[in-house]
Amino acid sequence: MAQFIFSQLERESLKNNIIDKCRIDPGEVFSISNHSPSSLGAEELKVFEEATLKKKAKKYLKRNTEALSEAQELLYSSDQYSLLLVFQAMDAAGKDGTIKHVISGVNPQGCEVHSFKKPSAEELDHDFLWRCTKRMPERGKIGIFNRSYYEEVLVVKVHPEYIGGQRIPDVTVDESFWQHRYEDINNLEKHMVRNGTIILKFFLNVSKEEQKNRFMERLENPEKHWKFSEADLEERKFWDQYMEAFEEAINATSTSHAPWYVIPADNKWVMRAIVSQIVTETILSLDLNYPEVSDKKKKVLQEAREELRGE
Repeated sequence: MAQFIFSQLERESLKNNIIDKCRIDPGEVFSISNHSPSSLGAEELKVFEEATLKKKAKKYLKRNTEALSEAQELLYSSDQYSLLLVFQAMDAAGKDGTIKHVISGVNPQGCEVHSFKKPSAEELDHDFLWRCTKRMPERGKIGIFNRSYYEEVLVVKVHPEYIGGQRIPDVTVDESFWQHRYEDINNLEKHMVRNGTIILKFFLNVSKEEQKNRFMERLENPEKHWKFSEADLEERKFWDQYMEAFEEAINATSTSHAPWYVIPADNKWVMRAIVSQIVTETILSLDLNYPEVSDKKKKVLQEAREELRGE
């Protein structure tokens, strides 16, 4: 079983020294300057922060992948909860790679990934939550949002001119406008949680210097040219405004029922291992079990065995 891949002592240590340090608790004042993009600063993270960092992080990720595969089977078979993973970050922080590696062992039938880019004309004709709410995961499944409704208080806040395209009647873009959007998001998430969706939100915290290094790699490596967009470079000019928008959004929407996790993203393998651990531990904490078979069903199974044996 998944819980035996990590001992109870390991799970408690990882929770106390890694998971809890990443989570932004309600009432906690979140400041990006207090969260290093390269390390959590926890003593126990030395397991990663050695010369063999990448090798050790890969090892943890592999164990998590095995545990998550089994945990996802329990989630699917019990058909009680769904799990929503929301990923937000600056460009080149590693959202795609993290999603790819974290769910690499999950049954594709039990998982759906949705990427939200520039809204379509149809999406702009609905409220700002609509295009994401219709993609929410059904019971037993893991839903992954690569960007999400949070774009509406991040990108749109940095570029408020986009609001004009949403044709909201009698709109005034002031502080109360953004507070109402945070309130709408919190209410949506509260509704989803009340109805059985577990929500985990990840801010992949990459440094400006590391983003530059990754952009340069895309520009200098022909095999990665396709990854580079001029728009990415243009958005980099608004770095400070984005950091402010992330801080305000996380402070306004990290709740006990739908917490934010701030993940150091300068080292991709450590980032992936931490995200994987949080997802795995969250499912295991639900203490799910495979459905019990009724006496009537057991009788049917016995009759089926006897019929097959008699052929």
